[in-house]
Amino acid sequence: MSETPDLTEIELDSEWMCRGRLIHARRDIVRLPNGHTSDREYLVHPGAAVILPVFDNGDIMLERQYRYPLRREFIEVPAGKLDPAESAEACAHRELIEETGYRAGDLKFLFEFYPAIGYCDEKMYFFLARNLEHVGHERDHDEFLEILRIPFVEALDMIRTGHICETKTVTALFWWDKFRSGQWTL
Repeated sequence: MSETPDLTEIELDSEWMCRGRLIHARRDIVRLPNGHTSDREYLVHPGAAVILPVFDNGDIMLERQYRYPLRREFIEVPAGKLDPAESAEACAHRELIEETGYRAGDLKFLFEFYPAIGYCDEKMYFFLARNLEHVGHERDHDEFLEILRIPFVEALDMIRTGHICETKTVTALFWWDKFRSGQWTL
């Protein structure tokens, strides 16, 4: 029986390349498993809460918003980055109200997800939001979006047709499809 190789890379040096309002980037020098060195550049992210809001009749709440880096609109589930010292659950509650104007009577943690492991340390915490009550949104001054209420089967079809093509949303909808079908449990 062969041993499992140790693939760990050891940090030897680290420096900030950029510390912006949202984006932080580091460059590290690492020792590779074979003893050589290399550099690793990556984005540092505080983490994010992702919320899948489901209405009592099974409809899904989505958002349509413009994403500047790609210069186009996307249809997404609500999400937002964690504030310093904020729990993922508190962030999910806050972001749902801020962006959509809905409060979740029932918020359940589902799973963790790493969207870009090759160049970013971001961790996303997925939550299911049910028993939704409209209380009015509290969007940031520079946040513009449209709230959509879509039957779940239509949302799935929007993935097939390419109208929904954003990772966290596709992941959340496929997860919900497995749950709804009884293949997965909470």
